[in-house]
Amino acid sequence: MANGVMQMRVEGTPQGGPLSPLLANVLLDEVDRALERKGHKFVRYADDCNVYVKSKRAGQRVLDGLRACYAKLRLKVNETKTAVATAWGRKFLGYCLWAAPQKQVKLAVAGEAVQRYKQRIRQITRRQTGRSMNQIAQDLQAFLPGWKAYFQLAQTPSVWRRLDEWLRHRLRAIQLKFWRRGTTMYRELRALGASRDVAARIAANARRWWHNSAMALNRVLTIAYFDALGVPRLC
Repeated sequence: MANGVMQMRVEGTPQGGPLSPLLANVLLDEVDRALERKGHKFVRYADDCNVYVKSKRAGQRVLDGLRACYAKLRLKVNETKTAVATAWGRKFLGYCLWAAPQKQVKLAVAGEAVQRYKQRIRQITRRQTGRSMNQIAQDLQAFLPGWKAYFQLAQTPSVWRRLDEWLRHRLRAIQLKFWRRGTTMYRELRALGASRDVAARIAANARRWWHNSAMALNRVLTIAYFDALGVPRLC
């Protein structure tokens, strides 16, 4: 696209297509061999690469060597995404490292990936979409299992629990928004088994969907309730 007008492509490959990583592997094989000859520990996927060394000075030396190696291939290092830094806090393919007790190094979902996840969930669960809860559950079924499968190596069960709780909090707020009026909330909550006191307290704050979708409502719109709708879980 150029200024909103579609034009025929004359060079390059489609972003996200299978050809791009294949060509990267062919072209960057020479770079891999150079790193192996020097005994460096590294990991690369397509054009995304991390090299692990013992000091910042060694890292700068390796980076200078990589710049020269890429230049021979008529390639340039993306300086905006490249840095010599500690492994903690750096991300690779959506993952990052964290230090567990007993000096264990474990994998976690990088902060940027979590924020993208939340943004996607917000799009799916917008309260102004006019869709039913069943339709929202179907959209979540199309997104969540794939995201969970990609990040299945992450060793952070507490993060999964928090994300699950946050999602169900949003869904409870949506359900209250669907019911809208206090009288409807009271009737529906009683039908779901809520006590008169709980139903009355929630209905009395009918317009405070987010505030209402915690605490007492958790005992009515339970995890099992969303399981029955087909909402996937992360844990």
